[in-house]
Amino acid sequence: MKKLSELAKDKSGVIASINGDARFVSRITSIGLTPGCSVTVIKNEKRRPLLVFSRDTMIALNRAECNWIDVEEAV
Repeated sequence: MKKLSELAKDKSGVIASINGDARFVSRITSIGLTPGCSVTVIKNEKRRPLLVFSRDTMIALNRAECNWIDVEEAV
């Protein structure tokens, strides 16, 4: 299992769990990132927000927030 921020560009995975406080979990799930949801990394550059594609939507996530999201990398 990896953190979302560890996925390389053009790699896909499935969200396994979302950690953090209730406010963070509520915000992330309200934008459609839920356990079991597939995500594809569009951009993953150092010191920049992570850009992911999920559920027909592109989402920019803070790198610190990505460390609270566990994913299983797709093979």
